[in-house]
Formats: sequence, structure tokens, C-alpha cells
Amino acid sequence: MKPAHTPPQVGCAGLLVQDTFCGPLAAWPAEGELTVLEGMPVSAGGCAANVAIDLARQGVATEVLGCVGCDLAGGVLLENFARHQVGTSRIQRVEDLPTSTTVILLIQGQDRRYLHVVGANRALTVEQIARDWVRNLKVFYLGGLFALPGVELSMLAELLQFCRSCGVTTVLDVAVPHEQRGMSPLAGLLPFIDVFLPNEDEARAFTGFTDPHDQLRALQGMGANTVIITRGAQGVIAGRAGTMWRCGAYQMAVIDPSGCGDAFTSGVIVGLLQGWSIEETLRYASAIGASATRAIGTTQSVFTASEAAEFVRSHPITVTQGS
Repeated sequence: MKPAHTPPQVGCAGLLVQDTFCGPLAAWPAEGELTVLEGMPVSAGGCAANVAIDLARQGVATEVLGCVGCDLAGGVLLENFARHQVGTSRIQRVEDLPTSTTVILLIQGQDRRYLHVVGANRALTVEQIARDWVRNLKVFYLGGLFALPGVELSMLAELLQFCRSCGVTTVLDVAVPHEQRGMSPLAGLLPFIDVFLPNEDEARAFTGFTDPHDQLRALQGMGANTVIITRGAQGVIAGRAGTMWRCGAYQMAVIDPSGCGDAFTSGVIVGLLQGWSIEETLRYASAIGASATRAIGTTQSVFTASEAAEFVRSHPITVTQGS
């Protein structure tokens, strides 16, 4: 276990949410019907929280930055972080907004459904991300861009440029609202993001393309550096400097896929810290992502680093390279 005083290698900023999981259910209750559940687990969630906890499970010293309310839900998040030895000194408690919450409805054989309260995530701004903190990190991760109303894009671009000037690697993913369309919000950011991690649906919203190869080319045409597009059971496609890689997906008995994307991201960050090739990184991150689906909750079943390494060794998966 990491000593509590270990300086963070990774700073995770962005969405902090209390998740409540309902299900899995065989079907929706009929009107007026009562369905009895074994429980409704409550845990820390949101992109920044999930990635931070997943990294901690893999032995990476991590600190999280964001906003929660002065309420019981905020306390639940802080307790979760403390249990995983994730640093919390950069979390701000907001008096006039509740902690963000999401109810995740799990129906067998169907994709998840979400009921979400933005809450204290509205209060997060770029100004709260202190440069004295950032310059001492190895990786700065921002999770949930476009679901963070207080994050001003031009100021974020300046922060990303500062990271580059300090040699801090930047990793960014998004949570795209239904109405979000077009590349213009990303135009000033992509050249300064070292690794951009949208899923296939998010990449479609930005680029207008349905084919992930076209999505990748469009994003790189706007100045993106490394882009990794996650595609669920179809694996991932990645691109860097005109080269493209495709990686399949590990098959596991899926109970809850809620945290697989964030777990994948944590695996990518581990690959960056270790200096691995993109092929090694994609295999490892795919194993970490798949492991998150084995239990209800976003982080409960995520592999440790040694578990992931052994799984990758004993379960070969093909990564192909092309242009």
C-alpha cells in the first residue's frame, strides 16, 4: 500500500459523482408494481473519481480535484477516496450546491440508463486547478469535459499549454451532451492534448462520421496528437502521427459496464507512466477496462496491476497496425 504522504504522480480533475446502482433487473416494473432488490449500492463515481480510484488500485499515487457539496453524499465520496488512499486536499466543498448524483438503472440485456443531477460539478473552474500543483505531476487528467459548465475552454487551452511547457503529459476525455455537435469546441484544445479518449458515440458527435477510421482521421486533421476511440465490445482504434492501431476486446461475463471506459483510461495512464509502446498500452488498458464490468459499480472489480499483467500474459489479444 502507498504511504498517505506519497506525492501524486497523477492528478485527476473533473466529474465527481455519488452513484446509486439499481439492478440488474430482468425488466422494468409494470405501472404500480413493486420490485424488491437485494440492495442499491452507493459509491464514488464520475470520470475523475473512477480514474483516480482505478489508478490507486494499480499502485499509482493519485490525487483528485473537483467539487462536492457540504452534504452526506459529499462525505461518501471523501470516505471512498480515503479508503483507496486517493489524495483529497484539492477537493472543494461547495455550500450552495448539492453533491452531483447519478442513479444508474441496470436492465439485463440492455444498455444502462442514467438519472443525473449536475450539482456541485457546476462549480469547478480552471482557476481552481493550481499551476503549482500541476507542474509537479507526471500526468494531468481531465475527465468529463462538456459536462463541466464552469470550465472555460480558452482558459483550459492555456492550462494544457502550461502542462506541455512543464513536461506534464495531458490526458482528456469527454461527456458529450445530446445536443453537442461539431468540432469547433475542440479546435483550440486538440493540439495541446497528448492523449484524447472519446468513445465512438462521442467521436461521432464531434466529427459527424459513423466510421471510427473516419472519426480518427478527422480528429487528427484538427491537430490531435494520440487519439484512442473506444468501441465497447468491438475494441478500440488508436492513431498517432499518421499510424493507426486496432485492438480487440477481452470477453468477460458482464454484470455492469458502467466503469469500463474510465478503467480503460486508467490503464492508458499506467502505460504512459511506464513508457510502454502503444501496443502494450492498448492490451493492458483493454484488460483493465474489461475487468471493471465483472461487478456492480464502476471500480469494485478493477484489476490490480499484477492481476492485469497476468491476465494479459495468459490471454493474448491481437493489436494490428496500419495507416
